[in-house]
Amino acid sequence: MSALDGRAQTVRIALVMVGLPARGKTHMARRVARYLRWLGVRTRVFNVGNYRRQEIGSHQPAAFFDPDNPEGKAARRRMAMRALDDMLEWFASGGEVGLYDATNTTRARRETIAARVRAHGLEIVFVESVCEDERVIESNIRQTKLHMPDYAGVASDAAVADFRARIAHYERAYEPVQEDEGSFVRVIDVGRKLVAHRIQGYLPSRLVYFLMNLHVEPRSIWLTRHGQSTFNVEDRVGGDPPLSPAGRAFAASLAAHVRASGVTPRVWTSTLARTRETAAPLGLPSEEWRALDEIDAGDCDELTYADIRSRMPAEHAARRDNKLTYRYPRGESYLDVIRRLEPVILELERERRPVLVIAHQAVLRALYAYLMDRAPDEVPYLPVPLHTVIELTPITYGCEERRVPLEPGPA
Repeated sequence: MSALDGRAQTVRIALVMVGLPARGKTHMARRVARYLRWLGVRTRVFNVGNYRRQEIGSHQPAAFFDPDNPEGKAARRRMAMRALDDMLEWFASGGEVGLYDATNTTRARRETIAARVRAHGLEIVFVESVCEDERVIESNIRQTKLHMPDYAGVASDAAVADFRARIAHYERAYEPVQEDEGSFVRVIDVGRKLVAHRIQGYLPSRLVYFLMNLHVEPRSIWLTRHGQSTFNVEDRVGGDPPLSPAGRAFAASLAAHVRASGVTPRVWTSTLARTRETAAPLGLPSEEWRALDEIDAGDCDELTYADIRSRMPAEHAARRDNKLTYRYPRGESYLDVIRRLEPVILELERERRPVLVIAHQAVLRALYAYLMDRAPDEVPYLPVPLHTVIELTPITYGCEERRVPLEPGPA
């Protein structure tokens, strides 16, 4: 079940990556896929490099990518068409957005892809990554490309030299996307500038806005629930209760932990008292987001779970059977929470400073699922315990995770 509304559910789009090696295409494709999967869109990345590695092995010298090497050219085309065949077959089985991740640097290759995609009744958008910032290219080569299977066991300087020779081969054949090729988005210098051409429709426009906010600068994202509230003690749902003594002690411990880390994060809270009270000892400016408020329990608000089970057995059973889609009477479902969190996600993607999010269990489950690329149906069951800081550090194709349980300090 898609978390997107009906305007986007019938659209089937092939996003075809374009650009020289080390320009962030795979990084971009995976981030877009993560975003769409989190929204419930059936999305998959088809990386042609993986097909090459699986069929003919990882260790191919730069000469293999020479456009004047007929054997290498034929092998690369064969792998590209195999990946395309698989993507089109996947669309036929119900796929909604496929990302075709390859260099696709020649107009002839793009015309072949476009003809086949359109013949299957699919929309196509080229996503071209252009980067002339030598610092970004060098960083991408050393932080990403040298860790590929292609260079396992190869000394770093030799690997860099070989990969730069590979880039030079692609540069000889590279033809930028032109306006008469159809819809495209050109991302320049990792988001410094973005050009959108003939982008129409709800989902493509939404993707353009997402791409505008991407960057590759490292920073940490910390997630934590508010300290224990009086409702947590009583096992009550929702409400706007204050912190318990243990919750106030956690707030003090959290402040000490942040000070000891040497990090000065941007602090986000919900509008509810228990998150604001948790943030107070930090002594830092905090920003309140209504989108970070706990799931609205509607008619069940302030009841205990035992109350719900005894007074509303049908509601209790419906929630137990499908927590993702279950909506509290006159309240919200987890899917509703995912929808309202989208502005928070876009701001997280845009932000270059460390961020500390102090929020609630359902909300943090949804944010964690996005950052760790977990499926929507997993969201209601992800463990987000009280009095624990989840420290996430974005890396090339995901996030490194560290969980720090904090013992309550003096309240």
